[in-house]
Amino acid sequence: MEDTIGTTSGAFLPARGGRHGGNLLEYAVHYVRDRHWEVLPGAWIEREGRAASCSCRAWECGAPGAHPVRRDWEAHATGSVTVARRMWSERPRASILLPTGRTFDVIEVPEAAGCLALARMERLGVALGPVAGTPYGRMQFYVLPGGAAKVAGLVRRLGWSPAALDLTARGEGDIVAAPPTSLGPRGRVLWVRAAGAGNGPLPGVEDVLPSLAYACGQEGGPLA
Repeated sequence: MEDTIGTTSGAFLPARGGRHGGNLLEYAVHYVRDRHWEVLPGAWIEREGRAASCSCRAWECGAPGAHPVRRDWEAHATGSVTVARRMWSERPRASILLPTGRTFDVIEVPEAAGCLALARMERLGVALGPVAGTPYGRMQFYVLPGGAAKVAGLVRRLGWSPAALDLTARGEGDIVAAPPTSLGPRGRVLWVRAAGAGNGPLPGVEDVLPSLAYACGQEGGPLA
């Protein structure tokens, strides 16, 4: 259904396949209609020959093609299919941003740690939700809302120092870019484990954090 990169379970869809053929409007509608997620149109990538830059035109944009275009963005995310169609009809190249802290939170780790943790959780039979991969070498694990606020305490109880682990919790007031948003020359955000139809159950952060913290720790994080 979505663009998907290879996973340890063997599922694979080519980056240019997918039901929606790269049409951002249809992807945005799918997330609202089938996943019941709120969406927000963001900035996009402008291309001039081989050069690529963020539509915001900031000299050193910190998130090219993947940030809101207005300060009051939280009030403009929508869960309406009709509104989503209108938004992307007006700005068809706009990135698809998903507010965290509403219907899900996201735990983000380096790709190497994410692959290690994903393989471990699949062996253990952990029920996983969607997992996305970014072209900047990060993996994002979707968990139940409220999970981000628990991360620091859970990491300490597992024996790790939260400040030492390369692990980011995204909850209320934050956003993530949804597949197939382009982040410039490096490529697009893709699903590692696709977000299927229906508002299926997400794992709690307690289910995924032990494997994620362990994997990040193997990448160099000292114990607390």
